[in-house]
Amino acid sequence: MDAFETSARTNVPRGEFDFEHVPETDQSFEDALARARAGERLTVADGVELMTTGTDVEGIDPRRKERVLEAADRRRAEVVGEEVTFVVNLNNNVTTACNTGCLFCNFKDPAGSFEEGYDGEHGDGGFTKTPAEAREIVEEHLGRGIYEVTSVSGLHPAFVLDSDHREWLESMADPPNYRPPEAYEVDPGTYVEQMEAMSVGGVHLHSMTPEEAYHARRGTDRSYEEIYGTLKEAGLDSVPGTAAEILVDEVREVICPGKIDTAEWLEAMEAAANVGLPTTSTIMYGHVENEMHRVMHLDRIRDLQDRTGAITEFVPLSFVHHDTPLYDRGLVSDGASHAEDELMIAVSRLYLDNVEHVQSSWVKYGDARGLKLLSCGADDFMGTILSEEITKRAGGEHGEFRSVEEYVDMIRAIGRVPVERSTDYETRRVVEGDGPHGPMLGPRADGTPLV
Repeated sequence: MDAFETSARTNVPRGEFDFEHVPETDQSFEDALARARAGERLTVADGVELMTTGTDVEGIDPRRKERVLEAADRRRAEVVGEEVTFVVNLNNNVTTACNTGCLFCNFKDPAGSFEEGYDGEHGDGGFTKTPAEAREIVEEHLGRGIYEVTSVSGLHPAFVLDSDHREWLESMADPPNYRPPEAYEVDPGTYVEQMEAMSVGGVHLHSMTPEEAYHARRGTDRSYEEIYGTLKEAGLDSVPGTAAEILVDEVREVICPGKIDTAEWLEAMEAAANVGLPTTSTIMYGHVENEMHRVMHLDRIRDLQDRTGAITEFVPLSFVHHDTPLYDRGLVSDGASHAEDELMIAVSRLYLDNVEHVQSSWVKYGDARGLKLLSCGADDFMGTILSEEITKRAGGEHGEFRSVEEYVDMIRAIGRVPVERSTDYETRRVVEGDGPHGPMLGPRADGTPLV
């Protein structure tokens, strides 16, 4: 075995970007690991030492890495025990139309390609759903036992918060990123109409990222509290902490210069919590960032949780590079290594001492790797999904659906306890006995297996 697992992105700035923040510390790996094992609150320097397996060496030291993973797995057992949770959910994204231009994304289609009279073709599978169509999809899947509907969409120029927001934008001489719905083949309606449409039959609606909330207030002086309060009244139950990518602006300026900055993302998330909406949190790593950026991101999530207490889980998302502009333009050549994935999960568990649950995403990692990460500090195994356009359109290869029966088989195979959960983890059902197993927590679930 080689002494070190090589990684082009370890201990040095990645690519040709002259970043201010680089993985250099005055801490030692051994001291950082000792603090982690003792359950002390880690510093950014501690986190960098653990994420790099020591800045005193290049590459990832496999022996040190295993010590970090062991500490994280022990912490996981102390915090949440041997249960592995999952939620029975449906992804029902409304539109791929978007003009933001993020270089890591292949989900979007230029909004102009959806306009009336456009001669070309949409991107592969591009779509916009009306509120009625979105509702029909939810109603169809309620009978299959779903508990949650997750909806994350592109920033369609015709999308507005409500009729008052549309009236305000149309009164402006040059409204920001707005065109009237008549300009498009399909009218997406308003965010309020979409929330009302998908909040049907008692299902839990998980939607409206900070970036979408910004789109819903553009051109106005409305606060994020007003936006999220209005959406909550329309049926929104919780907020996905996506659009975070890396919460360090020098990285955001490279990969998503058209998106809101770190401070505004945090402001929106705090506002959602302030109106009583639970939130999740994410990181998307393995592109141009380095380990210092990753740990700075974790520090900002931990600080946000200290202020709000609203974050139910942290979700590391390994960058899928194949069909993205970052890859096409030669800014990245690959994504994160397996060792980096393991360390990302492990350090998240050790650093985020105020976030109870860490998720392993089988959509991003695949089944075998996803199960491995459940022994690196993760305790949640995502959801049934039923449809996952975002990763698929970036070149993901791990499917779009996972049945309860498959969950039970895989989780038991690694000696852990399968638990069906609600979005906020407050309602839980240990799946016991022999199969076939089906969902039980959804408003119309009756244990019938998902097929």
